[in-house]
Amino acid sequence: MSLCVYCKERKGKRPCPALGGSICSLCCGEHRLVRISCPNGCVYLDSGNDYQQKRLGEQFMPLRREFYRKLDDLGGNKAVGLFNLIEVVIFSYFEGRRDGQDAEVVAAIQALRRTLSPLHIPSAPMPVFAEHLKKEYEAFKKEDPQQIADVSDAPEVLDRIIQFISDFSGTDFQSQRFLNGLAGYVKTYHPQIAEHLRKKHEQGRIILPGQSFMPPPEPEPHTHGPGCEHHH
Repeated sequence: MSLCVYCKERKGKRPCPALGGSICSLCCGEHRLVRISCPNGCVYLDSGNDYQQKRLGEQFMPLRREFYRKLDDLGGNKAVGLFNLIEVVIFSYFEGRRDGQDAEVVAAIQALRRTLSPLHIPSAPMPVFAEHLKKEYEAFKKEDPQQIADVSDAPEVLDRIIQFISDFSGTDFQSQRFLNGLAGYVKTYHPQIAEHLRKKHEQGRIILPGQSFMPPPEPEPHTHGPGCEHHH
């Protein structure tokens, strides 16, 4: 068996059409679509991506729950509502896309922050997703202004959101860790809302967080006693 065409160390066990040789499962999972330009027909894309999203979603869930708590302490329901809207827009926009990167998300939120700053200075045209996020924010703000942070407190909330995403994403310039973590979280813990958002996006309709995928409650502490079915 030949060595992995990517790392040249482990045995290559999967045919890699992008690199023209065999690749080990570790390199395939770590570098697909990030450092390797995988063709859409590769049989390992969907199965590997689903596994990676589920794994990252499980890691993302407790960190996200804690972040929601901090946002609530910072600005109450309006701060929480802003992050929830951003998550909904991100999930709907990037679901099914393999080329999205966390840097694109961070840049869009930074652009939204600039437009809400009292010192905003018009700059070059915004990237496509940044413009999309801005329109969704403005649409929701117009429809239900009491449910989302506005120009008075949104900049600080957005700064916290940018930091949270950047911390989870890591230092890889082409990281997709946050996007996959969010997708895995929504699909695992809120599958019905995930399907609802897919349909809304396909229909080209405004995406509003009518159903919030709030963090699941923390499990109640268990006390062993009469009637407990656990084996000792």
